[in-house]
Amino acid sequence: MGSKNKLKRFKENETFANVIQPTREEVINNFSHQGKWHTFFKNNHPIVLELGCGKGEYTIALAKKNPDKNFIGIDIKGARFWRGAKTAIEKELKNVAFIRTQIELVDFIFGENEVSEIWITFPDPQIKYKRTKHRLTNTDFLKKYHRILNSDGVVNLKTDSEFMHGYTLGLLHGEGHKILHANHDVYKNVYSPEEVTATQTFYEKQYLEKGKPITYIKFKLNY
Repeated sequence: MGSKNKLKRFKENETFANVIQPTREEVINNFSHQGKWHTFFKNNHPIVLELGCGKGEYTIALAKKNPDKNFIGIDIKGARFWRGAKTAIEKELKNVAFIRTQIELVDFIFGENEVSEIWITFPDPQIKYKRTKHRLTNTDFLKKYHRILNSDGVVNLKTDSEFMHGYTLGLLHGEGHKILHANHDVYKNVYSPEEVTATQTFYEKQYLEKGKPITYIKFKLNY
């Protein structure tokens, strides 16, 4: 993407009512929306997050199918989720928002028990050992998710990385969390949930063209 195009998208994001772009300091120091997202959406519907949302395909697709839920995509790259934010406005989806911030700050953005579900779609697996702290399913991140999820809250991981799939399964088993669903190839498994196979992201389509299997885990955290 050219730099002029990026700048254009950044400027347009600033005009979107469904895009929030706080500074790191604003997030850490009593973020104004923390614990008050139902006020932002003007309803008490369950809140679903997509972490590392990219272009926001999952956020948009799920929001269309579930008007009785609120969906928030989080990514540090605003030029990417510009597409999702613009689509939400064009389609008049009032149950969609995007936040430009680091995922590591997620427990500053949401209050305890404020979120009902989390989707992690095709994250960087951070395969090198020294990058373990950046994996979105490491213990530190799982504890952050646990703080913001309600008692029935679940996490979904969809990835093309067999490493990420195996790492996460091993960690979940080792820490005693509840695995609700897991398989190594969602498109060859007749029991795959509809919300996993009905939506394909930009990157997912590329992986499928290369013949890479897409894996999925749904789990509940028990800390």
